[in-house]
Amino acid sequence: MRLHLIARGKIGRSPEADLVERYAKRIAWPFKQTELPDQGGMLPEAPPHSRTVLLDERGKQLSSEEFAGLLGKWRDEGVRECRFLIGAADGHGDAARENADLLLGFGAMTWPHMLARAMLAEQLWRATSILAGHPYHRSG
Repeated sequence: MRLHLIARGKIGRSPEADLVERYAKRIAWPFKQTELPDQGGMLPEAPPHSRTVLLDERGKQLSSEEFAGLLGKWRDEGVRECRFLIGAADGHGDAARENADLLLGFGAMTWPHMLARAMLAEQLWRATSILAGHPYHRSG
């Protein structure tokens, strides 16, 4: 299953970009990143058998193990691509929220969208390492 991070705004050369790249290189699953302008621009079309996850401050909070379990379940069900959408400063519209398969939150606090990218990349690495039985994740 391909993991596709789709984010609004340009990350450019920054410490956050370095973190995203560090974790992206570690992810053993197919991984793709797409940047869109803050406003406008077309979302890439979702391929058949895909899931869409919107990062949203009102989203469901999952433990790393629960997140890994969900990705593993979708992979085992034949999902081809899981798309993770990070909005611009104003987040996502109501229609996007309604059409998403999951609204995912990183806690009640508001995070800068550039930092949210790095946090998501790390959690994708962590989830795939959990599923692979890699010792990176230490629960408890």
